[in-house]
Amino acid sequence: MVKVYYDADVNLDNLKDKTIAVIGYGSQGRAQTQNMRDSGLNVILGLRPEGSSWNRAKNDGFKVYPIAEAAEKGDIIHILIPDPAQPTVYKNHIAPYMVKGKTLGFAHGFNIHFKQIVPPNQVNVIMLAPKSPGHMVRKTYLNGFGVPALIAVHQNPSGEAKENALAMAKAVGCTRAGVLETTFRDETESDLIGEQTVLVGGLMELIKKGFEVLVEAGYQPELAYFEACNEAKLIMDLIYQEGLIGMLRGVSDTAKYGGLAVGPKIIDDRVKENMRKAVKLVQNGKFAEEWIKEGKEGFKTLNALMKEIEEHQIEKVGKFIRKTAGIQK
Repeated sequence: MVKVYYDADVNLDNLKDKTIAVIGYGSQGRAQTQNMRDSGLNVILGLRPEGSSWNRAKNDGFKVYPIAEAAEKGDIIHILIPDPAQPTVYKNHIAPYMVKGKTLGFAHGFNIHFKQIVPPNQVNVIMLAPKSPGHMVRKTYLNGFGVPALIAVHQNPSGEAKENALAMAKAVGCTRAGVLETTFRDETESDLIGEQTVLVGGLMELIKKGFEVLVEAGYQPELAYFEACNEAKLIMDLIYQEGLIGMLRGVSDTAKYGGLAVGPKIIDDRVKENMRKAVKLVQNGKFAEEWIKEGKEGFKTLNALMKEIEEHQIEKVGKFIRKTAGIQK
């Protein structure tokens, strides 16, 4: 049975005399930094002086330094910038200050697991990965609760790496909801597989193809959008709140029967086999190689794929409906 850590299991004493240098002030950076400060920790920021986040962080009341200076000052350097940017930033600004006793933190294990960043043996390497977008990390904290999170330890020369990761999780508010211990490998691979097969790739393609089939069958695009996309949000809310069986109990008997009898014929073993292929490409490192190459070549394929989605009929119809409903301005 997996061990779950809660507030009562963790204290902040390990971090009281430490300086936490957070690198990055995007969605996760801003939320985690503000929560840690509100929990009484000494937090500074390492940012690019010419970047848009510099003044924003200063206006939020933080001490802000160039990345190298923050890395030098910090006892814990917590990297919260996008994965593709991390190796270069680490090499040019952080690596010179990775001396004995320091801790290097991440919110995702990609660059450690796939060896794009290889820290020296004398530093702790940990992960704190809230399982939520940054704005919810902050919102739930302010509401007196938190979001679940994962922690992991890659290197532990000080013997305190796990305690530091748990203390950071508590400061961010995650132990209020529950924190699970995992490994860099398991977090990285399961995250990539989940994104590709279900959360982003799977859901998006299911919605797109459902929309296309309805339109091709002669139904109005606006009606197709409601059936294939708009109501998917309502169903996911039910699943999120009450599980699959709770969702089924919340829909009509016709929907129950149609979903249970026909659904497995649509999302069948062929789909599952395609998912297994995606799993193998993540586990053998081929997807990582492809993604790293994509970044080095300027994200040409990604930009082209984004343009395809932007120009898809479902986006044009959806934008009209969202504006009409007051969901999107």
